[in-house]
Amino acid sequence: MKVTIIGSGAIGGLAGSYMSQAGYEVVLVDRWKEHVAAMNAQGLFIDGIRGEMIIPVKALTPDQLPAHLEQNGPLGAVLIATKSQHTEGALRQILPLISPETFIVSFQNGFNEPVIAGVLKEAGLGGMERVVGSIPNYGGALVDPGYLEFVHEGPIQLGEMSTAEFTPRLLELTKMLESLTKVQLSHNIWGQIWAKEVYSQQVIFSALADARIHQTLGVERYARVAGAVVREALEIAEANGITVEAFDFFDPANYKPKTPADTQKLLDNINHAMWLLKKDQQPNQHEFKKKGSGIWWDIVYRQRPSEVGDMSSHLIRYGKAAGADTRLVEKLSEMILEIERGERQLGFHNYDELEAYVRSIAKELP
Repeated sequence: MKVTIIGSGAIGGLAGSYMSQAGYEVVLVDRWKEHVAAMNAQGLFIDGIRGEMIIPVKALTPDQLPAHLEQNGPLGAVLIATKSQHTEGALRQILPLISPETFIVSFQNGFNEPVIAGVLKEAGLGGMERVVGSIPNYGGALVDPGYLEFVHEGPIQLGEMSTAEFTPRLLELTKMLESLTKVQLSHNIWGQIWAKEVYSQQVIFSALADARIHQTLGVERYARVAGAVVREALEIAEANGITVEAFDFFDPANYKPKTPADTQKLLDNINHAMWLLKKDQQPNQHEFKKKGSGIWWDIVYRQRPSEVGDMSSHLIRYGKAAGADTRLVEKLSEMILEIERGERQLGFHNYDELEAYVRSIAKELP
């Protein structure tokens, strides 16, 4: 199986480099010309939790892809690993190149699978039967052209969107991706995707201040506020009839507390998630550049819009369509967007404001 990865930052770049190292036919595509040039000239330099390495890769800019396919055959598996807000644009660029064998994998955060299926259907190229859903739960950062930091370990959830079966293409892609990390096949990948989006509300919350995660989610007072937002997001999922699946970082059963003891389980879940994200890091061997979430990284390091606007807007629309309460998700999303627009400063005052809002609408945890 040939694999083309559209968007070769941390998530796509790590997957593509390890599959390339294992001998699979992989092409990394990215619109950042300096990044592509560096990858071709020196390979991908990777440091972080697994130490330093350089992995040779084949990299292209999007405009170079048609000529490459003319010489090397049609697209097979296409992993879209862009930021969520760039999904449709990335897909539309390759629509003329899609062959009968091509299938699309949303290898990213967000509710992108329906977007992908809709674009394919509009173009007369099928629909959800050509889409594979995934959740890459490992973490990294694109530091500079040709330079990735591997920040934390984590599995990949993978599943067909139009069937619960484990198809031959799914099994073949699984074998390839296991060059990087463990793959967990799912009969309910849509429920896994919802779980990640629900869980991500506390990740978004942690980006309200330029601080380490133990200073934000690691503080019980703040974690209680984050838990209230996640609980609302879980209620949105349930209002849409979604069976939200548990995964390594998150157990939805803990996010509907009715007693103080239940709230403690929720706080324990948050603490466990933080431990999982940090357990493989050895600060005495590597000084990590990415010290927060991907959202924090975009805002503080890359100084560009994060995925929050796109991800939260989909969640809010799902909520409103089902008649669910979306006030906390909306409030948190707007605070991040205000930071990105330069209308609000990063800082712990944001937690005070959100805490007061939670209290004002009587959504505190027990």
